[in-house]
Amino acid sequence: MRLVSDLVVSALLLVPAFASKIDLAVPRCPATAPAKFTTQVPSGSPCPQTQVDLCYTDTSLNLKFTARGETNFHFDPSQTTNGDIWEYEVMEAFIHKGYNDPQTYFEYEVSPNNVTYNSFVYNPSRVRAAGQPFDHAFVTDPFADGFKVNTVLDKTNKVWTSESSIPLALFNGEDPRGSVWRMNFFRTITGPDTFPNQQLCGWKNTNLANFHVTPVFGTVLFV
Repeated sequence: MRLVSDLVVSALLLVPAFASKIDLAVPRCPATAPAKFTTQVPSGSPCPQTQVDLCYTDTSLNLKFTARGETNFHFDPSQTTNGDIWEYEVMEAFIHKGYNDPQTYFEYEVSPNNVTYNSFVYNPSRVRAAGQPFDHAFVTDPFADGFKVNTVLDKTNKVWTSESSIPLALFNGEDPRGSVWRMNFFRTITGPDTFPNQQLCGWKNTNLANFHVTPVFGTVLFV
C-alpha cells in the first residue's frame, strides 16, 4: 500500500495548476486526513478543539466530526431532518465539487442528537450579500438516498463525535481520485444559559459572522 504522501504527488500530476493551493489532501478510506480548527469566526478568539477527518470511497465522502470541550450538548429534541438545527449546537460541512469560488454548494449539518440538515445552497453573491438571492434546495429523504450518520455523546470526557457518509453521486462525483473540491467546516456552540447566542467556530475564517462566504473555502484534493 502506497503512502499518502506518494498519492498526493501522483494526484498533483493530474492538477498541477492547483499544487500550491491545496489545503487538504483527502485519501481513499480507511486512511483519513484531518481538518482541525480552534478559533472563532470572525474574531479569531479561542474555540474548543474541533476536527473533521475525511476519506472517500468510489461512491461516498466519509466525514468524522469530533467536538471537544463540550459542556452542554445543546439541541432541541423536537427538531427533525432539515429543521433549524443550526440554531443550537451543530457541526457543519460546506461542500462543492470544483475549484472555483462556488455560487451553489451543499450544506451538511449534524446535531448532538443525530439529526441532520441536508441542503444545496444558492448563493450567487458568494457572500450572502444583503438584498441578493439566497435560497435552499433540501434533500428531503437523505437516508433513502444513501446518507448515513451515527453520533455518539461522551459526556464524561466532554466530547461528541459524528460519523457521516454522503453519496458522491449527489455531486456527479463518483470515483473522485484526482478531483479538486472546495470545502469549509464549522461548529456552533451554545447552551441553556446563552441561547440563542452562539460561538461560531470555523476551519477557514470567513471574516464575518456568516458562514456563507465561499471565496475563503479551503481547496481539497482527492488523492
